Amino acid sequence: MELSYLKKLIRLLEQSAVDEIEIEEEGIKIRVSKHSAGVAVVYPSQVAQYLSQPPQPQHSPHEVAAAQAAPPAKPEVKYHEVKSPIVGTFYRAPAPDADPYVEVGQAVQTGTVLCIIEAMKLMNEIECDVAGRIVKIAVENGQPVEYNQTLFFIEPV
Repeated sequence: MELSYLKKLIRLLEQSAVDEIEIEEEGIKIRVSKHSAGVAVVYPSQVAQYLSQPPQPQHSPHEVAAAQAAPPAKPEVKYHEVKSPIVGTFYRAPAPDADPYVEVGQAVQTGTVLCIIEAMKLMNEIECDVAGRIVKIAVENGQPVEYNQTLFFIEPV
């Protein structure tokens, strides 16, 4: 995303009836917002970091063709996230003196109980919805969790 592009966005926003625009491009997310005085302000999330980097060289058509002919890079490992279906308190074990249901590195199957979430004095078992290996447990035992909060990262098999 070029600085001239950002300037054009600001000018367009100043001249329009739109109060705010948010754009995500090439992994960079920016929001341009118009305040009541009619002045546009850029709220960059990564623009400062982007602008501090040296400019990327422009590639000739031959270089682009060579890059396209190269074999594709190894895909990133995508982890499956098990999220909380309810608001409550997260427990890794069925009782304070019991062993945790699962540990990091452990293989799990669909239907394996991963934890309990207590909500309104009811203990709700949270089961795994994919087969794989536990990569990370994102919540500490006894901590409150929100609806849709990530509890576990699982590497599918």
